[in-house]
Amino acid sequence: MTPNAPPARRAAEESPEARAALVSVGCSILLPDGHPPTEVRARPEFFHDLQLDRIVDAVIAGREEYHLAPLFHTPLDDRDAISYRQEIMQEMETEVLRQVVGEFADRMRTMRQRKPDAAKRLYPLEAQRWFLASAEAYVDAVLSLSDGLAFGTRTSRGLRRFCSHITAYVASNAFRALVADIRSLTTALGALRFSLLIRDLTITVGADVSRGDYSLTIARAFEKFRHGHVKDYHYGFKGLAGMNQVESEIVSRVALLYPEPFAALARFSDVHRQFVDPLIARFDREIQFYLAMLNHVERLRRAGLAFCYPSLAERDTQIVARDTFDLALAETMGARAADIVRNAFELRGPERVFVVTGPNQGGKTTFARMVGQLHYLAALGCPVPGREARLLLCDHVFAVFERQEDPTNLRGKLEDDLLRLRDVLRRATSRSLIIINEIFTSTTLEDALFLGRAALRSILELDGLCVFVTFLDELAAPNAKIVSMVATVEARDPTIRTFKIERRSANGLAYALAIAEKHHVTDQWLARRLGR
Repeated sequence: MTPNAPPARRAAEESPEARAALVSVGCSILLPDGHPPTEVRARPEFFHDLQLDRIVDAVIAGREEYHLAPLFHTPLDDRDAISYRQEIMQEMETEVLRQVVGEFADRMRTMRQRKPDAAKRLYPLEAQRWFLASAEAYVDAVLSLSDGLAFGTRTSRGLRRFCSHITAYVASNAFRALVADIRSLTTALGALRFSLLIRDLTITVGADVSRGDYSLTIARAFEKFRHGHVKDYHYGFKGLAGMNQVESEIVSRVALLYPEPFAALARFSDVHRQFVDPLIARFDREIQFYLAMLNHVERLRRAGLAFCYPSLAERDTQIVARDTFDLALAETMGARAADIVRNAFELRGPERVFVVTGPNQGGKTTFARMVGQLHYLAALGCPVPGREARLLLCDHVFAVFERQEDPTNLRGKLEDDLLRLRDVLRRATSRSLIIINEIFTSTTLEDALFLGRAALRSILELDGLCVFVTFLDELAAPNAKIVSMVATVEARDPTIRTFKIERRSANGLAYALAIAEKHHVTDQWLARRLGR
């Protein structure tokens, strides 16, 4: 190893154990230097309420082999780390680059498929040949990726760093020896020729006696009988599980005829037992985080929905999003995603709390989920729904949604709401996002109003970011820190929801009365129909 070689080159020429240690401390395309990788396997407690579980399941569908869910369970709390991911995500939007990485992933998948096959084979020579085929697929994957990444200038820090590594790795003695051994072996094995003499139940394996290709002689002899289109009677053998005993015995006799290539094949399996570089393996998995998210985003973009890369601040005087939407709803609507109603929100100066009121089924809960989804996806370094977004870099996201009463515990629904809210307020900070959705519905109007005001006071004292969905218009009373948002209806027909959530004063309209009037079930209509 050259003493003055660059660090990446020196690391590439070290032992596999040293490279594995290097992987454990960094060199990730998910995190910059100084951020040891951590992964949370359990879904965060708020995932179901914000329907982030449905979003993540849709994003990673078809990529189960990479175990990506923990990557989506682990948000970042550092702006530089988020910018690191955004840089890679934006660069990966280039179609050519995605194609290069996609082809690499396909070859690595082939490698993994062949490698377990080698371990499952009943016959040693067959297992050794499958191992060689697995290594061959790996080398093809690495060389194609190296060539593809070298074409053009990489703009993101993460991909630039990985390019340095793979360039050094391809030039390393270990990789060059692997390539040389594979080429030498495949050439030697491909050049083997032998003959089979089958008589009754006996097969005799012998050296090739160069009798020529009888198939060409037969083809020329029958050529004069060819008239017009001729049916192809070739039969393809597909999906064979492996060699049978007869084939294994034949190969073992061929190995006796040509001991040197097969001895080299056995040595290859021993010398290159761990031929996959740990950093290449890590890249193979981590790049799927970007591919999975971008493929999902691209599908929705084709439906006419906008996405952007948000700016983030730990403490900001302005939170804003334009033309945004609930990503879980877009997934549910599928081909009709373009019909989704887009919304906007903004907090300026001291404003910290959205109080959302309006009629039932008017989009209030969807709006609350949307705000939570945007902040969480932003903390992952992902693009978010909308044309513009400036968001808070949250330390935690909390959701307190209405729960059905649980008959297995001795607490009432109201008590359960209060205990969950108390736990959230104890854990939250001024950098937390708290989403409260229509709790206190199990008590009287007077008590709900008292409890709602008390909860708002605690949140305002905390100075955290909050979305408070409520049926109580009184909670949207004017306050320097509170912004009233209202789910609107059609001006000419209050029974029709627009699903637009607008910044306006709560108007306290009796939407239920409008619906009752439309369907002729008000007191007046009932009295008329009953003949009073």
